[in-house]
Amino acid sequence: MAYNQMLQTTIEGVKGIARTDLCLMNTDGSIAASTIEGADQFTDPVLKFIQSPAEIQVVQGYQYFKIFDGSSLEYVLLMRGDTDDLYTIGKLVAFQIQNLLSAYKDRYDKENFIKNILLDNMLLVDIYNKAKKLHIDVESRRCVIIIETKRSRDNAAMEIVRGLIAGRSRDFLTAVSEDNMILVREVGRQEDYAKLHQLCTTIVDVLNTEAMANARVSYGTIISSLKDLSRSYKEAQMALDVGKIFYQEQHVAAYNRLGIGRLIYQLPVPLCRMFIEEIFPDTSPDELDDETLVSIRKFFENSLNVSETARQLYIHRNTLVYRLEKVSKATGLDLRSFDDAIIFEIAMMVVRYMRYLEDKETF
Repeated sequence: MAYNQMLQTTIEGVKGIARTDLCLMNTDGSIAASTIEGADQFTDPVLKFIQSPAEIQVVQGYQYFKIFDGSSLEYVLLMRGDTDDLYTIGKLVAFQIQNLLSAYKDRYDKENFIKNILLDNMLLVDIYNKAKKLHIDVESRRCVIIIETKRSRDNAAMEIVRGLIAGRSRDFLTAVSEDNMILVREVGRQEDYAKLHQLCTTIVDVLNTEAMANARVSYGTIISSLKDLSRSYKEAQMALDVGKIFYQEQHVAAYNRLGIGRLIYQLPVPLCRMFIEEIFPDTSPDELDDETLVSIRKFFENSLNVSETARQLYIHRNTLVYRLEKVSKATGLDLRSFDDAIIFEIAMMVVRYMRYLEDKETF
């Protein structure tokens, strides 16, 4: 789609310069790009031209040019007019489109190569051989960044990100699913995780501002060999999931900063259920009302300080104490105790993880 738009833009630009109409047709007679209304009338003459040995010919006031990719015929270019000047312009346009085709194919080959490495679809020897053929440095420092937007296959968001990495020929932007895009970022020797985090924050800000995309971004660890790219990708995937489950208010998730969320995410489901039943034996976390949960969250944020929490919630101190005691009666945990507060916080994180798994299964 993006390549066809580029072809359309190219011939429209030529029309503005040469002041004549053009049409670019595929070898099956379909229109790839055109400035001519009703260009499908040329389908039969184009198909006949394809069968002929000639590379250029003039038919009823139109010049026909064959455009090749190596030895393979890819397009036929039609240009209105049969003067020598227009012939020269037609040859130049055909040459330009041939170069565009070659450049696009080169980028496509590289993106496919990177995609196969991310998905662990290549043997180690094939990675090194193909990288050499495509002139991709094997030992550069790189990191995988996953960019997720609310819209599936968001081409506008992809073009925005492509603009952000314009001029960085050693970065690769691709996609392996409908839900997100993947940026393989080359990391300079002087760059660290702080710089990487700053870049991800910029991506989120730009996408949310320009595309209204409500983006979330995650990244794995920095790797020093192309063969480890799939590991960084899996780390970024985990960071994205963990961020959505436990740190919803944060739009950038780093694999090396997941904290206790990483541990809970890797717990077996039966163990999680056993832990929840142990903490909430006679009640359910769903029975805790939003008012109580907000009070607990603020209480934890204020390092278990009852007075300061009550002040910030604009409630009486005894009201907060009553809410905490209600939780204590339901769970047996005194949230004013540091140890019990930690157990309760972990239990609520496990509850969020279990709900995430249930929603995933339902979906």
